[in-house]
Amino acid sequence: MDPFTGDYRLPADRLPTLRDVARVAQVSLGTASKALNGSGKLRTETRFRVQTVARELGFRPNEWALSLHRRRTFTIGLISTDSFGRFSIPVLAGIERALKEASISVFLCNAADDPELERRHLEALLAKRVDGLIITSRRTDPRPPIALGRARVPAVYAYAQTTVQRSWQILPDDLLGGKLATEHLIQAGRRQLVHVTGPERFLAVRQRAEGFRQTVQAARLSLSARSVLMGAWSEAWGHTAVAELLRARVRFDAVFCGSDQIARGCADALREAGISVPAQVALVGYDNWEIIAAATRPPLTTVDMNLHELGGQAGETLIDLIDGHKPAETILVSPRLVVRASCGTMNPAPREGDTR
Repeated sequence: MDPFTGDYRLPADRLPTLRDVARVAQVSLGTASKALNGSGKLRTETRFRVQTVARELGFRPNEWALSLHRRRTFTIGLISTDSFGRFSIPVLAGIERALKEASISVFLCNAADDPELERRHLEALLAKRVDGLIITSRRTDPRPPIALGRARVPAVYAYAQTTVQRSWQILPDDLLGGKLATEHLIQAGRRQLVHVTGPERFLAVRQRAEGFRQTVQAARLSLSARSVLMGAWSEAWGHTAVAELLRARVRFDAVFCGSDQIARGCADALREAGISVPAQVALVGYDNWEIIAAATRPPLTTVDMNLHELGGQAGETLIDLIDGHKPAETILVSPRLVVRASCGTMNPAPREGDTR
């Protein structure tokens, strides 16, 4: 039953149209359109009546037609090359948080490091007339720019960057992350530090290692050829690296690891060698991967890249670009140190069910 004109029944096989809304609300087609898309100067009562009728009839406006009218689709495309989702999922959560407030929806496409698949996804997104694009990855190394051609669509790189100048990119500050971890170990009284990390070809590895070196040198501590060991992103490498250090009789009282997986392997190797963590050797990881950090024995102090915040910054930057503003081209998101028991300097972070 319509609240204004009495009973108005639609055929069971037909969806309500704008003309139906206008007829029931007793307004012109143009007035009904303005009331529903928020344009024009209408009396409050008229706009409310049209909106109420539309809701009662179950009318949904044609989003394509509205996008032509507004010159906006209120959608963006997110192209990811992170097949595992380890980094893209928290970034996506931050992006969606920022875009939700602007009533913007996200089309998520996984290109899986396949340039041809990325091209097809891009063509499909541009055909949908998305208002903008966010490109994310599982590593921060520079990549070729997204091939927009003549399309005038703003693009933001999140946990990714491109080789082209004057592009917008949101990145973790891995140099600062390396400094944070190393400073924490030094402040805890450790003086013989080593850094066990991933493959040198990764930009993040080089930046974290540089943060380690700068901080050690600033504290006037010694560095040797074995102070930085680079290998694979794996627990096995962490285990092997510690075994190599012990065989070579390298003296160390702290290990800063380039990932939580590596740190867990280091912790296992130290325990098997009868070396106590943190009493004899303090341990710091990187990533704050909860499933690894909390399960390491003892629970792992680690650097959190704040990927959720990074995603939020990417979403806000894209909104600024869509609105015609010119935000900063490169934003470095500061990491934070999550202190648990593996350094022995503070009370460990409480575990689930811990009431302390």
